[in-house]
Amino acid sequence: MLPINVRSGDQEIVMPSNGQFAIVTGASTGIGLELARCCARDGFDLLIAADEPEIEVAAGELREFGGRVEAVQADLSTTQGVDKLYAAIHGRRVDALLANAGIGLGRAFLDQDFRKARRVIDTNITGTVYLIHRVGNDMRQRNAGRILITGSIAGFMPGSFQAVYNGTKAFLDSFSFALREELRDTGITVTCLMPGATETEFFRRADMMDTRVGTTKKDNAAEVAKAGFDAMMDGDADVVTGLKNKIQSAVAHVMPAGVLARQHRRMAQPGTAKS
Repeated sequence: MLPINVRSGDQEIVMPSNGQFAIVTGASTGIGLELARCCARDGFDLLIAADEPEIEVAAGELREFGGRVEAVQADLSTTQGVDKLYAAIHGRRVDALLANAGIGLGRAFLDQDFRKARRVIDTNITGTVYLIHRVGNDMRQRNAGRILITGSIAGFMPGSFQAVYNGTKAFLDSFSFALREELRDTGITVTCLMPGATETEFFRRADMMDTRVGTTKKDNAAEVAKAGFDAMMDGDADVVTGLKNKIQSAVAHVMPAGVLARQHRRMAQPGTAKS
């Protein structure tokens, strides 16, 4: 353990570092910030990223755990943004990559601004895959590392009125299992975190506050992140958080796609919010 000295008022406190380094994307709020907290509590030094200035606020909070924290504001829907984040690694060994950055978009596909729909795809899929490709190759050279990908149980069902978002999560869920199998005989583990609806800024930003799913009780982001972090550290293939989500994901594997699409409509169609 490497000691790190921090000050709390007039008192100096020595906090332990486990000597490991983690990258967490989408870490300014929600599940990403909670994942970064899990890493910080466990003694990881951190490089955190998001596309908004709030990432600096998050970094200040995370430094209170005693580790070294660096923040990068970058648009991870672009290759330039991913390159900016990768450059900030400065050749350090990445022990854990928590690829969590993602955005959503509600309403009917043909009613959406296509530029916004494409940004969902570019953020959730293209930027995530590009970052994993770059960092994953470094891990493969050392034959060591952990990768956590934030998928979703949304990837198990056709997402009426969230068609693009659910499609991106279907990709990530599938991609994570495929990548894990490709790396099965190496020292690299790949874990997929598959939460259900979680209490974050997601639904407000996705313009879904007039929907049933946007206004009903959701899972706690800290609990979701802790389950994902623990699964990553244990080298598990995946984790579905919450009993309700486990049941929902099991049903989704046997129910016809058309039925699932109709059920999703009742949750995500504008105007379905509970009064």
